Amino acid sequence: MSLLDPAAIANTIYSGGWRPASGGELPVVAPATGERLATVGAAGPADVAEAAAVAAAAQPEWAGASFTERAAVLRRAGVLIEQHADELHQLMIKETGSVPGMAGFATHVASQECYEAAALTGRPVGEVLPSEQPRLSLLRRTPVGIVGVISPFNAPLILSSRSVAPALALGNAVLLKPDPRTPLAGGLLLARIFEEAGLPEGLLHVLPGGADTGEALVAEPRVRVVSFTGSTAAGRAVAALGAQHLKRVHLELGGNSALVVLDDVDVEQVVSAGAWGSFLHQGQICMTTGRHIVPESIADEYVAALASHAEQLPVGDPATGKVALGPIIDEQQRDKVHRLVTDSLAAGARLAAGGSYEQLFYQATVLDAVRPDTPAYQREVFGPVAPVLRYSSEAEAVALAADSSYGLSLGILTGDPMRGLALADQIPTGIVHINDQTVNDEAVAPFGGVLDSGTGARFGGQANLDAFTDQRWITVRGDVPAYPF
Repeated sequence: MSLLDPAAIANTIYSGGWRPASGGELPVVAPATGERLATVGAAGPADVAEAAAVAAAAQPEWAGASFTERAAVLRRAGVLIEQHADELHQLMIKETGSVPGMAGFATHVASQECYEAAALTGRPVGEVLPSEQPRLSLLRRTPVGIVGVISPFNAPLILSSRSVAPALALGNAVLLKPDPRTPLAGGLLLARIFEEAGLPEGLLHVLPGGADTGEALVAEPRVRVVSFTGSTAAGRAVAALGAQHLKRVHLELGGNSALVVLDDVDVEQVVSAGAWGSFLHQGQICMTTGRHIVPESIADEYVAALASHAEQLPVGDPATGKVALGPIIDEQQRDKVHRLVTDSLAAGARLAAGGSYEQLFYQATVLDAVRPDTPAYQREVFGPVAPVLRYSSEAEAVALAADSSYGLSLGILTGDPMRGLALADQIPTGIVHINDQTVNDEAVAPFGGVLDSGTGARFGGQANLDAFTDQRWITVRGDVPAYPF
């Protein structure tokens, strides 16, 4: 049985059931071919207000349900993702341009997000606090009520489910606004999954729409927590609007993550990690390796090997051919990538591999002779581009890696893991991988960045309790005390 029939949901959103939207139609187009995959409803600000009213009415009963009841729904959702993995893979390959391996990774992580969320329901809901007075003093976690989730196009199933699943598990209702370029994998598929899993109606609303819909979601008074994943520029706007309305806003933003290669590595052994970190999913991942920082003593060998890997990676439509890289999501993003490459070459970088495209298919690209001010090194590219910068001392490597406005992920490749760990302590990031590249994700691990990569908030595992609950102080006394008034 198919989980999602595009014809059955044509021109609709999911909000108190499948219904028309106030913003008209939203075409869903495959970036590799231009094929229209579906036409869904475009939610507008009026839909946000209506969804919030429905969610506010439904949420208290869900919060009062037993933890076993909530856990059962989340477990069934995880099972459904696994059971319909082939269908989900095919849709993501077409809608997002994912190669099959990336699509498989997405379904695995999404199912694990549901299972980990199910486990959250059985965690302690508070703690007993000491008190200098004769009373019982407690901290109790309570649902925030309604959580707003805004997710991006690049890994939509993962980046929606990692907030939707724990927020629901902890007794909240959710208003989800997926990117309008990927509304199926980003939200409407999750609506079908949770519908089949037995989630009571009114608790999950999927509202694909543009910036005005996102602004309405952040400003909506009944939404108390906003979970945003996207660019740093958009995150600043969300944070500013959230502050005006005194919202708790969790931001997971852009990155320009460094891969620091030390001089004690076997280049042939480690270069595939560098290639994977830069070229997986066409580089359209916030954790993508955007800066290869390599010692001068092995830089020529590293660049040659990385370029050789890049040249052997086939690029094309992942739905019809065995390729390593699929399409960039749209022309605007492709042109941004190419502009950064050409500006870097004009500034003195050397093209070691790639640097060209056909339609939305951009070749895996390696840039050598890079300086700290080279555009493709200095800025987040969000494309399959690997700039290589050379260093002469370990102190210089640390300074180069730390010299970024971003602080999401960090990879260090070394023959001495303890040396790598000591070096990592000097570079501010939210995530560190010793002897691995920068792109990793697990539902049980706290995920998030610092500096321009986020506000330090975390998703994943125990961190979800802080993200999607409030803390309430409660005291209980046996008798009313006597006061001097």
